[in-house]
Amino acid sequence: MGALLEGATASMAKKKSSSASGPGKDTTAVLTAPYVVLARKYRPTTFAELVGQEAMVTTLRNAFATDRIAQGYMLTGVRGVGKTTTARILSRALNYERDGIAKATFDMPEFGRHCAEIMEGRHPDVLEMDAASNTGVDNVREIIESARYKPLIARYKVYLIDEVHMLSKGAFNALLKTLEEPPGHVKFIFATTEVRKVPVTVLSRTQRFDLRRVDVPLLVEHFRKIVASEGASAEDAALNLIARASEGSVRDGLSLLDQALAMGSGSVATARVRTMLGLADRGRIFDLLELLMGNAAGEAIRALAALNRDGAEPGQVLADLAEAVHIATRAKALGSEAAGEGLSAEEKRRASALGERLSIPILARAWQMLLKGLEEVAAAPNAAAAAEMVLIRLAFTADLPARTRC
Repeated sequence: MGALLEGATASMAKKKSSSASGPGKDTTAVLTAPYVVLARKYRPTTFAELVGQEAMVTTLRNAFATDRIAQGYMLTGVRGVGKTTTARILSRALNYERDGIAKATFDMPEFGRHCAEIMEGRHPDVLEMDAASNTGVDNVREIIESARYKPLIARYKVYLIDEVHMLSKGAFNALLKTLEEPPGHVKFIFATTEVRKVPVTVLSRTQRFDLRRVDVPLLVEHFRKIVASEGASAEDAALNLIARASEGSVRDGLSLLDQALAMGSGSVATARVRTMLGLADRGRIFDLLELLMGNAAGEAIRALAALNRDGAEPGQVLADLAEAVHIATRAKALGSEAAGEGLSAEEKRRASALGERLSIPILARAWQMLLKGLEEVAAAPNAAAAAEMVLIRLAFTADLPARTRC
């Protein structure tokens, strides 16, 4: 009896201690909660949240509205544009179930019965397979056998195969018959970065959607919203640099933004982002290009050394020079307003001035020499020395007449 009383007293003391920290609060859970990277934390869960894929969203909206849902979908595009995320959202739409909704639906204002499990990749009827590690006929044979059975709890049994181009020729051939005439309760969703490696016989049995690279202005706006949600601050120029470095990939951009936020302790500054990415200030790049086009080889080498001391890699400096040549050429051919995305008024002015001063043949020659120089720097044992040789060559050929065809 005494032991029971001691146990009850200890239990009451424990409850009192936990209540002292606040009602309904688990301080241990708060302290040990793992950090979720931005790319996962802000992963879209509805079609409306997808960034820069309006054409695909419109097509799917109309298809769901008219009940013209295909048996298979092929999602293509470069890394990080949302292929796997789109596949999960599509699986969620096919199996959406909530009070008053009992059919596949495009609009999903809130999570239904199966949504959380589908978006986390753990639903028993939405089977995700990585074709890179499951390439053989036996793996596809398992899919064919299981496709005969109805789903356990959802409306459709969905097979989501990522990097489908990695399947062997035999595996593709084994899948053809089931893909063309699947049971009514089965849907296939494929994702690939190498659509040219997918057999035409498979492509003809699916609806193909090419997820496009996201434009810089859209990425900047997306990053701005995320920074605000995180309670942080960011300079527009810094976000522009991150968007350009991500090359149209949302995931790559969010990874860079995550790194920039950590580097700046909650603030994203342009100077820090340039250091992080190994970039040179674009104004200094234009200065360097003007020196090169003016045959000032010595000053150009000193400018390169200064950029290198400030953290810019030699190869990146050449890449930035090539970009500046491209901008100047676009400004000459199309006008300053069409020089490029995310340029400031001063950068457009300088690009236009260079374009007016230099002819198209000279700009084209500079472009070719810089591209060749990038290959040399990548292969050279001393990147800085190789970059200097490229600049010297460019400076001493800048005023030579460009060869033209008769």
